[in-house]
Amino acid sequence: MEQLKRNFIRIIEANHGTIKSLCRSYYSSAEDQKDAFQDVVLQLWKSFESFRGESEIGTWIYRVSLNTLITKIRKEKTKIVTESIGDSEESISIVGTDSEIELLQIVIQSLKELDKAIVILYLEGYKNKEISQILNLTATNVSTRLNRVREELKAKFKSLPHELKQP
Repeated sequence: MEQLKRNFIRIIEANHGTIKSLCRSYYSSAEDQKDAFQDVVLQLWKSFESFRGESEIGTWIYRVSLNTLITKIRKEKTKIVTESIGDSEESISIVGTDSEIELLQIVIQSLKELDKAIVILYLEGYKNKEISQILNLTATNVSTRLNRVREELKAKFKSLPHELKQP
């Protein structure tokens, strides 16, 4: 059991950045990102013993992480939101930063869950075939969705106020 724990910790440490990046893509507030990160790590631990090694460990981590985040978001959408308008406006203030990367993350957050997952995997360097295996889609479906999402992202980025696009 101790060896299993050590292996798990080593794997999480090696993939910490990837998991955090996924959480940032789905949640804008630091607190929500931390909660999501903990949920992902917990789910990875629960399913660690059942990992059969049929895929790369990074692919498995992506699959579990994405499924955990998408499930978490779906559950949150079914809950009644009771936050005030003032609280929800705080997340909008993030748009005021000059970082193009932060702008891209904000625009990506507005995508549907599956499209968001495809874009994140693509930006991480995965090929269409690998993305299709991770998400259980056909490679053609991934390619089509990726082309549509590229156009959607271009349109959303163009619609941002000019002063937000300045480096």
